[in-house]
Amino acid sequence: MLKKKSIFVISGPSGSGKNTVYDGLRALMPEIAQTVSATTRAPREGEVDGVDYYFLSEKEFNDRVENGDFIEYVQYGKNYYGTLKSEIERLSSLGKIIVLIIEVNGALKFKELFPESVSLFIIPPSIEELKKRIIKRGQNTEADLQKRLQIAQYEMELKDRYDYCVVNNEIDDCINNVYNIIKGEQTK
Repeated sequence: MLKKKSIFVISGPSGSGKNTVYDGLRALMPEIAQTVSATTRAPREGEVDGVDYYFLSEKEFNDRVENGDFIEYVQYGKNYYGTLKSEIERLSSLGKIIVLIIEVNGALKFKELFPESVSLFIIPPSIEELKKRIIKRGQNTEADLQKRLQIAQYEMELKDRYDYCVVNNEIDDCINNVYNIIKGEQTK
């Protein structure tokens, strides 16, 4: 059984800074560990299988769904993403504070299954800033960009379903706010 307040779910729109926030937290809290999600999307430059994601073919992903290997999974754009049961079990057995960085629908599904988890929504200061961040990545066509912005609008409408909402206007402030939330929840 998982300890109370040992699972933190961080999500928000693409480009909101979720991974950057986690990297900053990791520097402050060596006791946290992020689950490695599975996905059917292709690796980005520098990403490593089993470290950044478990990169699976659509058939492999579907086979694992059929086997009941996922706690949650969703389709985001053209690709599937999911949290493997084995990841939660592995990190829990190590006594880690578990951090999941997953998209909004997956986060809401996870919260239903683990109501003791704490959910945090990272929100950009504006849609204009979010658009700049996505464009800066240089990995999207104009159609992809518009689709991501459309999804982001939908996701931001769900922010009130989270335990906390943190605006990422200045990354260091955002990291400190999330750190304080985690530390505060750990003392409850």
